[in-house]
Amino acid sequence: METSAPTKDFHPTSALIDRFGRRVSYLRLSVTDRCDLRCSYCMPKGFSGFEEPENWLRFDEIERVVAAFARMGVSRLRMTGGEPLLRRHLPQLVTQLSALPGLHDISLSTNATQLHKHAEVLHTAGVSRINVSLDSLDKACMERITGRDSYASIIAGLQAGKQAGFAPIKVNMVLMRGVNDHEVMRMAQYCFDEGFILRLIEAMPMGDTGRNSQYMDVGPLRDQLVREFNLVPAAAELGGGPARYWSTQDGKGTVGFISPISQHFCATCNRVRLSVDGTLYMCLGQDEKFELRPLLRAGVNDLELESAIRTAIELKPERHEFKENRHKIIRFMSQTGG
Repeated sequence: METSAPTKDFHPTSALIDRFGRRVSYLRLSVTDRCDLRCSYCMPKGFSGFEEPENWLRFDEIERVVAAFARMGVSRLRMTGGEPLLRRHLPQLVTQLSALPGLHDISLSTNATQLHKHAEVLHTAGVSRINVSLDSLDKACMERITGRDSYASIIAGLQAGKQAGFAPIKVNMVLMRGVNDHEVMRMAQYCFDEGFILRLIEAMPMGDTGRNSQYMDVGPLRDQLVREFNLVPAAAELGGGPARYWSTQDGKGTVGFISPISQHFCATCNRVRLSVDGTLYMCLGQDEKFELRPLLRAGVNDLELESAIRTAIELKPERHEFKENRHKIIRFMSQTGG
């Protein structure tokens, strides 16, 4: 079991505002860079360049960093990977973080292959909602995309999440031309029937895997879905992320569209990413980063930690360059944190 640090009294400080006037209120936390799948757009087959466990942030270090972010107005936390359910004792970490003052929303991104074993305990610990990667409803297609026979375990995980009470459950479908684009209508109907929110995501050119993912613009599919299901723009905000949502007239079906390439959302970006080794990445599509682990292990106090985070936020760029400079980012998505 990983040790925890005692939670300190909550003393809010000024909000995190970057150079472009954007308030950072959302932290995406990678708890591992390991994964039991090898999705074609995320991690190459045969990849073995994982971070050494001794360089992973310990639970007490994660708690210190998240508490510092919470004092500076970050109220949303998403746990990611790799596949976060591969991190041992994850419910313990969730319990620690859910007790932090100022943190009001803890969510989890997962491929769901292990979710049937952990759904109830994670929900009890404090995870309120989940995002599940499901790129196809065809078993053979999922095996080609993920590198293993994963379909049945993912569906079982989704059902376990539903039974455990996660709400909402969002299904993330990365669009790939000629691979799964013909399934979008079927996927939408499946999600509407099950009470899930479908999110259609443009593949991002991160590393060779991302650049070879048969990118397609989400716009034409959005127009097709709007016509097919008579969708209207959704009034409710759903999670603080970058998706633009449309709903059925009765409000029972919702589709989100994430378009980092065709219609970027950089002007309203409210998030940064903390990798498993304690590196803060300010943008998926840029190289700016700041390493917190050396400071933590050198014994910085809370004020020094907050100051370091503010220094890091000053590095946050105005926008990515996925269109202009597709080959710039050589790290894989799994190394950054989803």
